[in-house]
Amino acid sequence: MKGLKLFGIALSIAAVSAAFASGWTVSVTTSSGVFFPPSTPTNVPFIINTSGPLFSPATVVVNNLPQVTFLTAQGNPHPIIAGDGTSFTGGTYTAAYTITGGPQLTGFNFVLRGFVFDLGQIIWTKKVVDINTSQVLYNGSGVFSGAGYSGGGNGIVGFANFIPLAAPSANVQVIETFIVHIDGATAPGTSTASLLLVEQDWVPEPASMLALSAGLAGLLLRRRAKK
Repeated sequence: MKGLKLFGIALSIAAVSAAFASGWTVSVTTSSGVFFPPSTPTNVPFIINTSGPLFSPATVVVNNLPQVTFLTAQGNPHPIIAGDGTSFTGGTYTAAYTITGGPQLTGFNFVLRGFVFDLGQIIWTKKVVDINTSQVLYNGSGVFSGAGYSGGGNGIVGFANFIPLAAPSANVQVIETFIVHIDGATAPGTSTASLLLVEQDWVPEPASMLALSAGLAGLLLRRRAKK
């Protein structure tokens, strides 16, 4: 019987800890691209955890750690691409979203995938801001270049990096912008800059999770002792 009670306590702690890691509200306000020469703006679908594909604006309350994936290769009516046989010599893609209402977050796994060839280039910037204090928690940028640039190379480009925030935050705003261009190369032509995928998987503050679990364990054990 004692073993069963302890097992029940462990299950209760696990259940409440799981509930603690839920309840984040993810709201995507912008996920769209613009190309030049001018064309119809493109809407880029996205997935919030397992919900989607969705189109902005959209809000989802998630039951576990927030994950936001922008499917830039599936833009409608155009993927986020310049060159590669299209008439587009360049374009921009902008995404903006907020995460609010849950435990503090300490960083995110940032996954970026693209393709460049010859004079194709992808330029990206990403900023994370605390909604309550306006503190900039992350401000990053980078460039991927095809072989037509010094130091560049043709093919799939990207990374999968963990990005720590400057300070934990329970309410963040994320704004990211991507430029694809072929630096004046002939279009249609072979030079290509294509944004394939943008993903971010958020990570909570471990200390708060451990503190809650320890506190619940103590409360449950004291309750058991009184009985």
